[in-house]
Amino acid sequence: MKTKIKVLICGIAVLFVAAAFKLIEHTELEIGKPIPSADAKMMDISGKEVSLADIKDEKGLLVIFSCNTCPYVKLSEARIKEVAKFAKANKIGVVLVNSNEAQRADEDSFEEMKKYAKIQGYDFNYVVDKNSVVANAFGATRTPHCFLFDKKGLTYRGAIDDHIKDANDAKEHFLKDAIYAVSNGKAVKTNSTKSVGCSIKRIEE
Repeated sequence: MKTKIKVLICGIAVLFVAAAFKLIEHTELEIGKPIPSADAKMMDISGKEVSLADIKDEKGLLVIFSCNTCPYVKLSEARIKEVAKFAKANKIGVVLVNSNEAQRADEDSFEEMKKYAKIQGYDFNYVVDKNSVVANAFGATRTPHCFLFDKKGLTYRGAIDDHIKDANDAKEHFLKDAIYAVSNGKAVKTNSTKSVGCSIKRIEE
């Protein structure tokens, strides 16, 4: 009986440690931190390898973890293009990062990304995050999941606004407000919100 109890306790301990490591791995980047994996090269739909440091503009960088398949991304496409245009107009670089490594053989393949971007009319970088390395560095968990940096570090992380299902019902435009603040050298009022969307499809999942 004692042996069975010990085995059970050991099993629970192993599960707890594994869960703890997974939590640490996916912990969101802290506000104020610099861009992680800034020099890691990723393949862009243009066929060129680029890094986040390459894409960063004079006033900062907007990173949105996205994909081709998530229904929440599809609901947000107009908003993504709107905030991207706003960011670029305010000298903030823009990149969409596809970290769905577990779906790389089908719907989130590089070829499918190129097709999807063409249909959507993207005029900004859309890159492959091989093995979800950059997503892990950011602690990104969802699509869409937004991270806005100014010259020094992270100023906002989370959702685009407060109503993922319908932009017309949104009352708080978190990301756009944050971009406005960064572009004008002001503090971001709401710097962290909960990202709502599909889970990033990592290989281990």
